[in-house]
Amino acid sequence: MSKPLFLVKKPGMQTTIQDKGRTGYQQFGVVASGAMDQFSYQAGNLLVGNNRGDAALEITMAGPHLLAQSDAVAVITGADLQPQLNGQPVSRWISFSIKEGDELIFHGAKKGVRAYLCISGGIAGEKTLGSQSTYMKARMGGIEGRSAVKGDTIYKNVEDRTVKPGKGLHYSFIPDYDDLSPLRVVPGPEEEDFTKDGLHAFYNTEYIVTQEADRMGMRLEGTPIKHLDKADILSDAVAYGTIQVPKNGQPMILMADRQTTGGYTRIANVISTDLPRLAQLLPGKKSHLKK
Repeated sequence: MSKPLFLVKKPGMQTTIQDKGRTGYQQFGVVASGAMDQFSYQAGNLLVGNNRGDAALEITMAGPHLLAQSDAVAVITGADLQPQLNGQPVSRWISFSIKEGDELIFHGAKKGVRAYLCISGGIAGEKTLGSQSTYMKARMGGIEGRSAVKGDTIYKNVEDRTVKPGKGLHYSFIPDYDDLSPLRVVPGPEEEDFTKDGLHAFYNTEYIVTQEADRMGMRLEGTPIKHLDKADILSDAVAYGTIQVPKNGQPMILMADRQTTGGYTRIANVISTDLPRLAQLLPGKKSHLKK
């Protein structure tokens, strides 16, 4: 059972319903999707008494303007998109009460890229193949398989328990989105397909996140990574964080909405612990990659 939670007055850049992802179907070519920053998303759910995998709103850079249609306990985690409730700043990483008629506004990215709005009881969205995660290219899950638009109503699951606000995450666990430490990687299946100079460039120079960065992948720009021979391989499996290097030598990192297989050499894979930090890198940011 669900009930209206928010009326979308302004949708923001990209506001979608996401959960842990659509698992078990990649063998059939179905994209996994799911929250890009799984740490922020799952921590947010725990702070409002939910299960880790309950659906939440993933809000990208320029956030929405939401009018509350019912009461709830909420928390905002992840990026600092400068949220305000009825004109007053909202502290992230600590749960708070929302009352019917309240207005929640996100004023834009200050630090990081993606924020998560978790609601006690969880967001209620369309479920496809066991997941409410939105995959826009195939129009699956969430709100008709798309990002929120003006006039949408977002629903929540009706709670069967009482949840109190004021629960927060200890400051030592809150991510620092100004952290410039290297993204750690493990070698990929085709690491030996690159020259020594190419591998040296990959592990010892900075790469810049380009404007071509979305839920599917993130293109980096820097010193070209040279192949011994060719960049193409027979299509093979890829994962969240797989780093492919096409013919131009510029690496690209596959993200939550990645395809299930790829045909470019896989030089490395970002370790799972660093994927949340990867998901919060703004275009223009520099990054090192470290084995």
